[in-house]
Amino acid sequence: MMRKKKRSSITVDDDSTRDVPKSKKTKSSGRPTKSSAQDSYPDSVFVQFLKEAGVTLRAGSTANEVAVDQVIFQKRLQQRLRKNPRFPNIIQEFISALEIYIEDPERFRNCLLPCVPSSSSQQDTNSGSYQESLVRLLLGIEMLQTLIINILFEKLPEFMFEGVREDGLNVPHLIINQLKWLDRIVDGKDLSSKLMQMVSVAPVEIQRDIITSLPEILEDSQHGDTAKELNGLLQQNTQLAVPILDALSSLNLSSALLSKVREAVMGTLSAVQLEDLPVVVKFVLHSISASGPNEVVCDLRKKLELEQCVLPAVLQASQSRMISKAVSGVPSCNNGQDSVALVLDVIKSAIRFQKTISEAWLKAIENVDESDDHKVVDLLVLFILYSTNANHSRRGAERVLKVKVRKGLIQESLLQKTFKGHAQVMRGYFPSILALAQGLLRSSDCCVVPFGGHMYKQAFTSFDSYCQQEVVGSLVTHACSGVSGEVDVALELLCELVSQGPAEMSQFTVFVKGILDYMDNLTSQQIRRLFHLLSHLAFGQEQHRGHIQDDMHIVIRKQLSSTAPKYKRIGIIGAVMMVGSMGACRNKPEGSQGGTLPKETHRQVMALLELVCSCSESSPEAAALYYDELANLLQTCKLDPLVQAWIGKSVLEDFQEDFVVDLGPDISGPFVFPASVMYNLDEDESQGGIAINLLPLMTQDQQPKTDTTQPAGVKKERRVSPLCLSPFFRLLRLCEEVQHQGDLEEIDALLGCPLILTDMEVMEKVESLSKAAREFLCSLLFYTINWFREVVNAFCKLNDPEMKMKVVTRIQNITYLQSLLQTCLAATPGYTPPQANFDGESAEGMIPSSSIALPKKGKKESSGRKRKASASKNSSGDKSQLEGAADAEDSQQDHPEKECEKVKEKDAKSAVSLSSYWPFFRELDVEALSVLQCGLLSRTLLDTELHSKLREEVQLGPAELLFLLEDMWRKLDFSLASAPAKKAPFLKSKMDRAVGFAHLQQKNAKEIATCCMELLPTLCTHLENCHNHFQTLLSEHQGVVDAPGVDVKEQQLMCSAYQLLLQVLHTTFSWAGFSGPEHRALLKSALGVLAGRLKEDETDLTLDQLSRHAFEYLQNFRSTVPSLNTALCLTQLLIVLSQYGGSNHRTYREQITSLTRHFLCQEWVTASGEKERGNKYNDALQTLLSIYLEHTDDVLKAVEEIAGEGVPELMNAAKNANSRSWPTLNRQTFLVYYKSMMAELERAVRKIPPSKQMDSQEVQSEKLLTWNLAVRDFHILINLVKMFDSRPVLTVCLKYGRLFLESFLKLGMPLLDYSFKKHKEDVQSLLKTFQLSTRQLHYMCGHSKIRQDTGLTNHVPALKKSLEQFVYRVKAMLTLNHCQEAFWLGNLKNRDLKGEEILSQRSQAVDEEEEESSQLQSEEEV
Repeated sequence: MMRKKKRSSITVDDDSTRDVPKSKKTKSSGRPTKSSAQDSYPDSVFVQFLKEAGVTLRAGSTANEVAVDQVIFQKRLQQRLRKNPRFPNIIQEFISALEIYIEDPERFRNCLLPCVPSSSSQQDTNSGSYQESLVRLLLGIEMLQTLIINILFEKLPEFMFEGVREDGLNVPHLIINQLKWLDRIVDGKDLSSKLMQMVSVAPVEIQRDIITSLPEILEDSQHGDTAKELNGLLQQNTQLAVPILDALSSLNLSSALLSKVREAVMGTLSAVQLEDLPVVVKFVLHSISASGPNEVVCDLRKKLELEQCVLPAVLQASQSRMISKAVSGVPSCNNGQDSVALVLDVIKSAIRFQKTISEAWLKAIENVDESDDHKVVDLLVLFILYSTNANHSRRGAERVLKVKVRKGLIQESLLQKTFKGHAQVMRGYFPSILALAQGLLRSSDCCVVPFGGHMYKQAFTSFDSYCQQEVVGSLVTHACSGVSGEVDVALELLCELVSQGPAEMSQFTVFVKGILDYMDNLTSQQIRRLFHLLSHLAFGQEQHRGHIQDDMHIVIRKQLSSTAPKYKRIGIIGAVMMVGSMGACRNKPEGSQGGTLPKETHRQVMALLELVCSCSESSPEAAALYYDELANLLQTCKLDPLVQAWIGKSVLEDFQEDFVVDLGPDISGPFVFPASVMYNLDEDESQGGIAINLLPLMTQDQQPKTDTTQPAGVKKERRVSPLCLSPFFRLLRLCEEVQHQGDLEEIDALLGCPLILTDMEVMEKVESLSKAAREFLCSLLFYTINWFREVVNAFCKLNDPEMKMKVVTRIQNITYLQSLLQTCLAATPGYTPPQANFDGESAEGMIPSSSIALPKKGKKESSGRKRKASASKNSSGDKSQLEGAADAEDSQQDHPEKECEKVKEKDAKSAVSLSSYWPFFRELDVEALSVLQCGLLSRTLLDTELHSKLREEVQLGPAELLFLLEDMWRKLDFSLASAPAKKAPFLKSKMDRAVGFAHLQQKNAKEIATCCMELLPTLCTHLENCHNHFQTLLSEHQGVVDAPGVDVKEQQLMCSAYQLLLQVLHTTFSWAGFSGPEHRALLKSALGVLAGRLKEDETDLTLDQLSRHAFEYLQNFRSTVPSLNTALCLTQLLIVLSQYGGSNHRTYREQITSLTRHFLCQEWVTASGEKERGNKYNDALQTLLSIYLEHTDDVLKAVEEIAGEGVPELMNAAKNANSRSWPTLNRQTFLVYYKSMMAELERAVRKIPPSKQMDSQEVQSEKLLTWNLAVRDFHILINLVKMFDSRPVLTVCLKYGRLFLESFLKLGMPLLDYSFKKHKEDVQSLLKTFQLSTRQLHYMCGHSKIRQDTGLTNHVPALKKSLEQFVYRVKAMLTLNHCQEAFWLGNLKNRDLKGEEILSQRSQAVDEEEEESSQLQSEEEV
């Protein structure tokens, strides 16, 4: 009965609601004004019913009082209305009375404000302290709710434009608040419709208020429709983006609708105001579902243009402000930076709490393939990811950054843009930036290290002093780490910071000065940079920096006064660098006399120079180092004219006095050997000549060793050491160059002047000399060679033809003297040469204990070989090739002098490799390589100017060409070859790799590469000359290289030159810098030189086209390569060029495959007619064979061709014969072939894709066929052990046999599981073939145990385990396919390689590990 009554009342209520508009119009049509109505109906139905229910209405500003609990009030009022005889009409009367009552704004305000408990009910504990407003109390009554909501929406426009009242109340806000959090909404759809209608007409402030309140007003059932309307509103008006997105974030939406809304929001991202951007980004990130964040984040990244958040004017302002001054900056700058900061905070929050979003950001950044597509937000997000505590985010961010930097996709320009535009935002991520920079700087990958340096520099220039201090502190830590590469980069960065901002860096001088405590671990080049840095800080500006200047002077004096050579060396280097900073040319001040320095500074410079000079007089090594350091300073720094003039004058006078003498009729004295004037190029000059007084100086230098007493005299004679000859001349030459703008006319007589030596006929009886005499002769040769090397350095840049002729002649003298030196060293074991490079540790200990070696070319070949393996896979080939080239020469030289004829035979019999002695030769400058351009083309020019008695043509012969090419290759290998690792080795090597490259280190890699580009046409000319030489040789002798009449010596030299030319080109084009976009133009010009030799007319070619033409040009040399090492060099060079060829990879692979096969199918003989052999030949052959198998399309077919055709031919041939189809395959090289084939076969099967059950039948058949071929090849290779059973072959077989077996278990057996039913016969055949191979492997294990060879038995346990796994895996496969009856297991007897049973273990056969001897029964049904 109660339910029925309630249902009817609701129906009546609904009917009355529908009738409201009519009755309302009729009743309100003739109603009087507000005041009269209020007075006329003081006790209206509305007032009366409320009073009876417990609410007393008050006038004015007094709040309405409620005497009962809110629920009781609502219940009483509802009962009064229902029980009234006029129900349901009484509801309309009540509402009409309410409308009349609230026409007074004050009363309406009271109805909207909370009621207060009446005084009579305050003692009632049931009444709460807070009471709802009268309107909310009435909205809680369902029969009144809809009518009252209509009244509220009708009243809202009256107050829409009033704003905030004087009492601080906002009536529209109060009206909207009445609708929030209602217990029940009778007609939610109608309410939603009315709210959205109101939004369409209301002012912006009220629109925002309504939209923001929607989640608190509407029921869940209306959320979807409302979201659609809000979405449409967002498209029309982006001003409402913030409230709409706030509302949408709180609405309960389906995933499909949320995705649709998110797409619409993303579409408006570019039009949203900057201050609204954080809210939009927050909504997008928080609305991402766990299933598909990648696409959303990728789209967000594309549309998030933080670069546009900062205006150009603001950019300039942000550059000039520190973070501490940001509060007083430009408002627009603050607003923009604040908005960007808020956006990044939103991203950071999403990344920190949702792992899927962090992974999506990483993936989105990782998928960018073009450098132009990367944005500022990418770097900022990487910094955010690194700043989170999650390890996976930190590692991922560092990994992605390194990959992008290595590929050149994230460049310095993007980093600079990020710091300049968003320095204030970046400041918050400074710890991440610092940590990332530290990681990049410590990286072993040389491609990413510069980017770490850029991060340090940008952080220093963009942030405040605290950050600058941290940056300097971190760089000082790097500089003190002891890791060579890290120290170099850190010191270089500190020098750059000092030059860019000396005022800022001067604050942190005390940090930099701390590096002085770690000088023991620094190399000479690092010490130079350190003192250059400190000197610049101390003397670079006119500021008062007395404390650091005093400290510098104290340190320098302390080191100079030390008796230890190491510390004296540090003192000399530091003092010279201080002279460079103090005496640098500057603006001319007042009070200076002819110079640019103040008097006091000039006096200090002179005093410092005199101090160093006096402290180094006692030691020839120290004096030589001082001369070398001063020469480097003159080359790199512009000194004050007065200082420069003083140095030049004193050097010229001392050199003439110490080392130059006038030629007289005879030279007599107590010399070890008879004196003779040698190597005079100016014999026809009429005036009296001069000579270098070398032999007398050496004799005088030897006296203190034998006679320590000297007679007392009035004048103390200064002792001169021949050790200082070359360094002093270098200093003299550079002084002349600086003072006369490169003109060496005043000292050009030194180029052709002779030396006082001894007649070289003494070399014929060198073995009969005493040990002291032999050592004296060796030292004499070293000093002479080093003098000539410095002479070449000095005069190589002169363009006068006569000077060029003399330079070439001096190089001929060097090559001849080095051949003599080889012979002399062979007769003088244990000899230590005089030092030639003085900026490193003493050279003692660098000479191997046994200096007698195979005959090699007497040049500095080993510089490259002292390095560890290069990052490129072909580097080992490079290093062995230079040695091979030296071996091929057999120390035979093309000497211009006739006397070499007598010495030649002895040299060939006993000679020493000078590869261990290269630190004892003076370094050739890079400019000396320009002599390569004086080749055959300069003969006629030289003839016209030549006035010598012999009237000989002077040109670069093969020996001189080889000498220059070897030096060039060593320089390129040092500068351009990628360093494998920067960490210090556990065992420190005896020799510093940088010894002998002090001058080269003054240039960066790009300068060296540019120098190579200039010489590239000349190198191509020499390469073509070598090609033509061998082509002519082959054509004249019908392809027989060792025909009678062939000059063996010349052919050996040309062969070595050919190989070195290709090595130089390979090292040049392998430079890692070419992969960066900043050097792309240099690469194109280099490729253009090669391409232009083939097609001269074509211009403006793309990189792909240039690469293809260069490839074709070098491929033409394939027909004349004289040795296998040269063939390998050519192949490796072509592989490097193919990497720049972008779109033609398949064509390049086919051409390289064809080329390597051609080389492998060619028989290689030396110039003397013998077949090439030896370890270096085998290494080159293995590398070449690996390249062939790697590049061929079908490895399995290639292996089967060699093993199935080439090896049987070898077995049927004579003992020393070759395979007919593969001439490089013989019994000596079988191991090379076998190892390469096994390794490539195992690598090939690892690349077979793993099988899946859902693979189609065609795919399964194709994979099964591939495995059948692989197993057949494996079986052939295993069976070869029966014929070639040497220990190395067994080792290879056991090692790669296990690896092949493991790959088969992992990748092949799953395929058999799925394929057995459909391809039963194929699977059976495969397993039977494989079973034969595993049985042979088992026999090898038994053979190894019998032999008790630990080298073989080490492989046995792991192989036995894999063999056992194979047995049970086959059984599992048969069981899976319901054919377990086809499998039976037995014990294999232990047999040797020939299949005979091992008797000693017959009784223990049961205890042996079980091995499969299964027979698959073909008649078994599946």
